[in-house]
Amino acid sequence: MKSTISFSAAACVATLAGLASAHNSIIYPCPRYSPVGLQCPAVPAGQTANGDINSPISSVQLGYSQPLCRFTTPYATPSATWTAGQSVTIKFNPNAVSHSGGNCEFSMSYDGGKTFAVIHRELRYCFVGSKPASLTNAVSVSSYTFNLPADLPSSDKAVFAWSWVNASGNREFYMNCADVAIKGGSSKSYTGPQMVIANYQGYPTIPEFNLNYETGMEHYTNAKNITVSPSGSTTGGGNGGSGNSAPPASSAPPSRTPPASSATPGVPHKPQESVASSAPASSASNVASASPSSADSSASGNTGECTSGLMQCSGKGYQICNGGVWSPVYSCGVGASCKGTDGHIYCGWP
Repeated sequence: MKSTISFSAAACVATLAGLASAHNSIIYPCPRYSPVGLQCPAVPAGQTANGDINSPISSVQLGYSQPLCRFTTPYATPSATWTAGQSVTIKFNPNAVSHSGGNCEFSMSYDGGKTFAVIHRELRYCFVGSKPASLTNAVSVSSYTFNLPADLPSSDKAVFAWSWVNASGNREFYMNCADVAIKGGSSKSYTGPQMVIANYQGYPTIPEFNLNYETGMEHYTNAKNITVSPSGSTTGGGNGGSGNSAPPASSAPPSRTPPASSATPGVPHKPQESVASSAPASSASNVASASPSSADSSASGNTGECTSGLMQCSGKGYQICNGGVWSPVYSCGVGASCKGTDGHIYCGWP
């Protein structure tokens, strides 16, 4: 008997194998409470270093969502001081996995991490550089360099964020926030696309890409514009798409894509975006997580139509609905099998 669910699915073998500790995080600028960041301020009184810095803040399969930024108490002093318009290099943890790439956005907030406007994005192939030949956890890009918009407002209490929707594995949302100071801004406000929030409670779920890197791209291309400033934030019509609103339980709002730098206040920016080749990367290695693998020999699976985002147990493995069609049956790994009770399915041991 098959158990079908929406927004809940097989917990990935990566988690079962203990790979969760090696997802990804930024190390520069130092995110809040990072034990491995560069040039980190002292952790605020009453707080502790975050030993789980590489983990996502939300997982559809595991059924949890933490506040945006994970921590709402900022550092007492900025972890970096930048000048509007300058080139910055964002560095990532060398102990990380790529989950076959996915969509990264780099955003700014001026209201303590409640509202974010994107300033740069790396869509589709974040961390892998170009389309991999197969699913992979190998990281080929561990830093990104781009110019800050010249019209970012000056502030000693700005919040810089990196967010990521991974291409393969559990449906997760990653986010790190760093407290930064911005100097020399040419405007009192900045307008750009809202940061995209997905795979987070109350927000859309973007299914595994299964090497189709257009999966979920409408959430980015239809992003609404938002204006952020030290005096407050407002949402505009932007590209005509519907934007997300701030998550309940968290102080961070909807999100979307970034602008290029123009010093005209209130004029939406076109996001800076790196152009990556779609040719398969020859160095891609196989994923060691619950991403599509060889078909489970114990079941042929359902081949009928379905609603994208649904997942179901099939024999000892599981299937994911992508583009209205059920995938092949994915194996849970040696000794594990798919289990489903009360609307939750997961890969577990007998």
